[in-house]
Amino acid sequence: MSPRYQKILFFVLLAGSITMAAVLVRLRERAHDRLLASADQSATSAPAVAPMEQGTLMVANDADATLAPEAIALPLPPDPEARVRALLNRLIEMYAAAGALHPVPAAGQVGGLAGGQAVEQVFLMPVSGSKSGEQMAVVNLSGSFAANHPSGLETETLTVLSICATLHANLPQVTQVRFLVDGEERATLHGHADLTQTYLTTATAENQNAQDNGGGGKR
Repeated sequence: MSPRYQKILFFVLLAGSITMAAVLVRLRERAHDRLLASADQSATSAPAVAPMEQGTLMVANDADATLAPEAIALPLPPDPEARVRALLNRLIEMYAAAGALHPVPAAGQVGGLAGGQAVEQVFLMPVSGSKSGEQMAVVNLSGSFAANHPSGLETETLTVLSICATLHANLPQVTQVRFLVDGEERATLHGHADLTQTYLTTATAENQNAQDNGGGGKR
């Protein structure tokens, strides 16, 4: 092959390589645009799956050892177990916030950074022998939340009672609550509050009403 034809072939191959590179770059840009569009569509459709709804948190106050209702709006799934789990985790998030009236670190919170959620699962089951649709809620707490919880009878008890009261405020049919930690029975939350007993939400509500009528006060 003569040098002239070699030069022609070289320039033809070079032009083809440049054209192919341009095509590949454009295809990559189109794929990236489609990925972004898909992400935007997912973000837009999320509220339709979990619409904003009203809920009630029974918030603990260390100053007078009481619980106070606080209305909130947040995305809540339709499944009752998932709904109350979301509400309980929002309750714990409030306790982990700066200036909380009942300060409790979030699950795995170290140096201001939180990892995981305090309430891993909530299971609802019928109360044995009940003819009125009463339910028991089994709340599975994370081990890191229990390990980081401040130790003390009053602070632990307030956390337990606020969880029970929040469950009853949003699901009145829940009359009993049991607790697990990492899926297993545990004697106490962090050395004091008993987690082996069944808590009655009606007793918690009656105790709160008595405190409200009497003006509160330390236990």
